[in-house]
Amino acid sequence: MSSTTQRTHPGDPWHREGFLSTLRAANRSRDTLRAYRGDLEQFIDWASEAGCSQPSGVTTRTLRQYLVFMTARGDERTSIVRRRATLRSYFTWLVERELLQANPTSRLSAPRPLAQLPKIVVREQLDHLLDEDWGDDEWAILDRAVCEVLYGAGLRVSELCGLNVASVNFQQGLLRVLGKGQKERIVPLHERGLSALRLWIEEGREEVKRPDSPDEALFFNRRGRRLGTRDVRRILDNRVERGHIHPHALRHTYATHLLEGGADLRVVQELLGHESLTTTQLYTHVSKSRLQKVHRQTHPRG
Repeated sequence: MSSTTQRTHPGDPWHREGFLSTLRAANRSRDTLRAYRGDLEQFIDWASEAGCSQPSGVTTRTLRQYLVFMTARGDERTSIVRRRATLRSYFTWLVERELLQANPTSRLSAPRPLAQLPKIVVREQLDHLLDEDWGDDEWAILDRAVCEVLYGAGLRVSELCGLNVASVNFQQGLLRVLGKGQKERIVPLHERGLSALRLWIEEGREEVKRPDSPDEALFFNRRGRRLGTRDVRRILDNRVERGHIHPHALRHTYATHLLEGGADLRVVQELLGHESLTTTQLYTHVSKSRLQKVHRQTHPRG
């Protein structure tokens, strides 16, 4: 081990903190950092038991054995693909910093994740969620605003929870959203959503705000803290009359309805904040599958 490595990462031949520090410097989200750390720790534990005490002992064969181990254990294919991506990033980082001579992941293949069509909210549930009268207390006002924004702007739950009061431009009908990788995008919101937000800010927000509440946050939970993802799931569970709606399903429904209404695929990609058009194209398959289902159910020869 070089003197530079000893000075930077004393006592850890795997250089975990150095790798994670680089990810933090790249503004990776807290959830992403947690996933990378967990994936790396799992591999190091397995490799140590297999006799590898440092990265230089890891070969492509070692990594293939690890993939086989995870598959035999019954891990989800998506989890295996994600862990492979973590290891590829990790070993690439080691090589780039001359902490390792060769990258054992360069010839490593992994099973492709199964393409699963996103679940969307059925019309009956959506109508109930957005059109029912929930009352006029501050929590009903909050729940209404949250649901209108989730569906009306197609936000990720984390993006909704991260909204600030200053994120809303009522005059132009726009939301300034901070998405994955700390990338900012501007998303339009329909008038009903804006009205729900305006009502929340004017008649609900100050009622539930506490002295230690973050002044900038748009939404608060019942403890006066910034609304969290669990709080959002709880809101939907309480407001859905029949069945269950996952918060992300409202985003899927938003995208599907836009495409079914004739929106351009690249416009939808920008609205959703997808880096790859391939991700957005998945929703075109949802639209086609729904059309096929309707055809089968209604056509005389379906």
